[in-house]
Amino acid sequence: MNRGKVKFKSKNAVLRRVKVTGSGKILRGRSFGRHLKNSKSKKRNRIYKRPVEVNKTLEKKLQKVLGMR
Repeated sequence: MNRGKVKFKSKNAVLRRVKVTGSGKILRGRSFGRHLKNSKSKKRNRIYKRPVEVNKTLEKKLQKVLGMR
């Protein structure tokens, strides 16, 4: 299966899921933080609230969709 070609949704759908910082980094929300929180430690739940930087491979594709490249 070729994972190189990814069909993205519209630009607005991407903008709802990510945040672009002033320096141009793209941040996304973390997974696993929505439900079943009682079984996870408070520290772990706090960490899930923090956004994380998108990896470089996906960042290039997102920049293309957002018109940054």
